[in-house]
Amino acid sequence: MAVFMDLSIQSVEKKKLESIIETAAHLGYSAVAVNHVANFEKETKKEIAKPLCHEELFEGALPIVQGTTKPVKIVTRLTIVASDPSHCTEMRTTSQRTKLYDVVSVFPKTEKLFHTACLNLDVDLICINVTEKQPFYFKRAAVNAAISRGIYFELVYTPAIRDSTMRRYTISNALALMQSCKGKNIIISSGAEKPLELRGPYDIANLGLLFGLSEAGAKAAVSTNCRAVILHGATRKTAFGVIYTMPRDEQEDKRETTAPASKRSRTEAV
Repeated sequence: MAVFMDLSIQSVEKKKLESIIETAAHLGYSAVAVNHVANFEKETKKEIAKPLCHEELFEGALPIVQGTTKPVKIVTRLTIVASDPSHCTEMRTTSQRTKLYDVVSVFPKTEKLFHTACLNLDVDLICINVTEKQPFYFKRAAVNAAISRGIYFELVYTPAIRDSTMRRYTISNALALMQSCKGKNIIISSGAEKPLELRGPYDIANLGLLFGLSEAGAKAAVSTNCRAVILHGATRKTAFGVIYTMPRDEQEDKRETTAPASKRSRTEAV
């Protein structure tokens, strides 16, 4: 059985947020991310607030996921809206605060920052603009670099529900992204600010077909890919390096064992 997740529930007032999470659990989502947005484009004082823990939301037990006996899992997420290279500097200098979040994402507003996010920034998600026409092209080299680093791209569907014009932009920008990423490393989130904006996971998987995803890719966009984002965030917070091992060439081992003793000793000395 697939484990469905929604990694973008907007951080609104407490009562409304509780209602959104309860609705998500009722729709079958096993995990949700409460998204705190730090808009460095508009805010003069660039500070990142502490994440809201689920104990502050639900005084009692967490809502039970529909069809299971397990409570919904709540993770914390930070999204930084950036339009200037200095915003990336702020992001690095506040890394101790970003480590408090389970998932860190960036919403680049310019092509230069998009490339920087793909190549250099230590993030888990890159948000794609769906509320207006994409101001730049997605270059395949940058997108492939992000994929190789384990970074995922996020498409939000709520704007498509609210407005017909935004619906065209959402589909158009999604199709443009698919041409570069070939359907790899995509997640689809709600970005919901109220319960009525949530849709069931199978409805979202069908929406993924409109975005140019395959049937398997559309289902992964609300399940396994979301889990990979959370694991990438856990690795980002804890890992200091990666050891890569590879088997030695069998022919090379054979040459070493069959070489004369005098030759092996000279080779070892060198």
